[in-house]
Amino acid sequence: MNDHRNVIVNKPWGYEYLAFESEEVALWVLVINPHQSTSMHCHPTKTTGLVLLSGLAELAFLGDSKIIKSPDKQMLRRGLFHSTRSISEEPLVLLEIETPNDKNDIIRLRDAYGRKDLGYEGTVHEQNRSEDCLWIIDDPNLVRQEYRLFGLSLFVERPRSIDYFRDNPNDDILIFLRGGLGKTIDHRFHLATMPGDIGLAGIVGLVANEMDLVQEGTLVIRVPLVSG
Repeated sequence: MNDHRNVIVNKPWGYEYLAFESEEVALWVLVINPHQSTSMHCHPTKTTGLVLLSGLAELAFLGDSKIIKSPDKQMLRRGLFHSTRSISEEPLVLLEIETPNDKNDIIRLRDAYGRKDLGYEGTVHEQNRSEDCLWIIDDPNLVRQEYRLFGLSLFVERPRSIDYFRDNPNDDILIFLRGGLGKTIDHRFHLATMPGDIGLAGIVGLVANEMDLVQEGTLVIRVPLVSG
C-alpha cells in the first residue's frame, strides 16, 4: 500500500489527501470541483463517514439520491454503492473517514472518467502536499487544538470525561478518531461509539448520559455549526 501522508492525490473530479490515520481509521479531505462527481462505487469491507464542510452535494445511490447542504453528515455502510456530485458553483469540501484504513478497498460500478475497471490511483497521480494541507497531530497530551481548513474552524479535542459530550452545541458534528464512549455490562466493557463514527453532538450527548466512561485516549473532531 502506498504511503499517502506526504502527497495530494489528483482525481479527474478534483483532489484528495490524507489528514489523519491510525491502525483503525483514515481521515481524508476531498475537494470536488463544481458539477463534477466521484464514481458510483462501493467499499466492500469499509464503513465510510462523510462530513460536508462547504457547498451543496448530491449523494446518489443505486435506487435513489438526496441533496445535502453544508454542514451535514452521512454514514455509509460497507458495500453500499454511492457517488458524490457537486451541484455548487464552488468546489465541495468534504471530510471522509474510513474504517478500516485500506484505500485499495474499492469497486467502481460506473465512472464518467473511464476508471470503472481500475483500482485506486497510483503514484503517477500524486504530487507533493502543500503547507496549507490539514494534518492532525495525534498528541497524547492534547486537550484542544483548532485547525483551519478553507476558512473553516475544526476543533480536535481529547475528552476526559462524560461531561464533554453533554456540553457541546446540539448541532455540532463529532467525528471519533480514537476511542469512544462505553459501558460495563456483565463485567465487560463495551464501546457504544467507535473510531470512524460520526454523529450530531446532541444525539451523542443522549448516548453519553447512559454510558459509564470515556475510553482512555479518545480523540474527536468537533465541526461547529456554520452557515453553508
